[in-house]
Amino acid sequence: MTGLGRLAELDGRRVVVEVPATAANLGAGYDCVGMALGITNRIEIEAVARRDAGIELMIEGEGADEIAADRSNRVVRALDAVLALAIDAGPALLGWRIRMHNRIPLQRGLGSSASATIAGIVAADALIGGPLSHGEMLAIATRIEGHPDNAAPALLGGFTVSGTVPGRAGEPAAIEAIRFDVPRDLRAVVFIPDLQLATSAMRAALPDVVPRVDAAHNLAAVALGVAGFATGRYDLLRALTVDLLHEPYRASVYPQLPGLVRAARDAGAIGACMSGAGSAIIAFADTADGIAAIERAFLRHAGMEGFPGRVVMTVPENAGARVVGSG
Repeated sequence: MTGLGRLAELDGRRVVVEVPATAANLGAGYDCVGMALGITNRIEIEAVARRDAGIELMIEGEGADEIAADRSNRVVRALDAVLALAIDAGPALLGWRIRMHNRIPLQRGLGSSASATIAGIVAADALIGGPLSHGEMLAIATRIEGHPDNAAPALLGGFTVSGTVPGRAGEPAAIEAIRFDVPRDLRAVVFIPDLQLATSAMRAALPDVVPRVDAAHNLAAVALGVAGFATGRYDLLRALTVDLLHEPYRASVYPQLPGLVRAARDAGAIGACMSGAGSAIIAFADTADGIAAIERAFLRHAGMEGFPGRVVMTVPENAGARVVGSG
């Protein structure tokens, strides 16, 4: 069957996907470590094979007035990218009817962009019969996102370590991700400011060269943090979440960052850091008293700074993106 015929077959097909929020970096794990969180987006996607079909977008919740309703939309870009690989026809010939039920805030460092990309990839894969492996999905997501640190936990769930692995002689490099379950007792307390921060602005604040001692510190922190999750020692989040390579420099753009992190640590957090490129701050606890103390500390410090925001307690999510309905 021709590519046009395969596109026509998709007309009216519908799939529903749920994708978790993510916290990338977790301090020292810059661009390579991430964790899925129990804040989810639910996205319903229907294919429309008509010549006049475009993009119909309906949004409930976060980003209702901010997300583009055209082919630049991350969900649509991901849908089109999968179809371009799987079907020998221009995916732009296919329209999409999309309804988003969004709980993940935009531009807060909680992986809203990656969640949209992963939703489109998983949905397209389901629509065409599921030929893609997780590795292939992650490679597509990385081409769209630029790096896999949010895409990996959004796709796989849990605590993930990801990066580019060189191929053997004559073979291309590949994106690899290793995941671990997050222990059931661990909780994430997230301070979500009203302030939005663009990832591009936060990356622009970073220097091209850092002191060798700071680089060595971060290598040790990441090694300890990853080994901790591999062996059940999540208390080593204390090491992982102390960063010297990006948070100190990003504080020039986000001056409230150091005080909020310090407030959570002083309140007894197992570890605390900026989530992704911010503005959310994430702290970890494993008792009800610890959760309450961190929440009070966040709100007290933010109040002193005149820095509005809200606190969300969530559970790290061991399940990644999944199809929850189809038709």
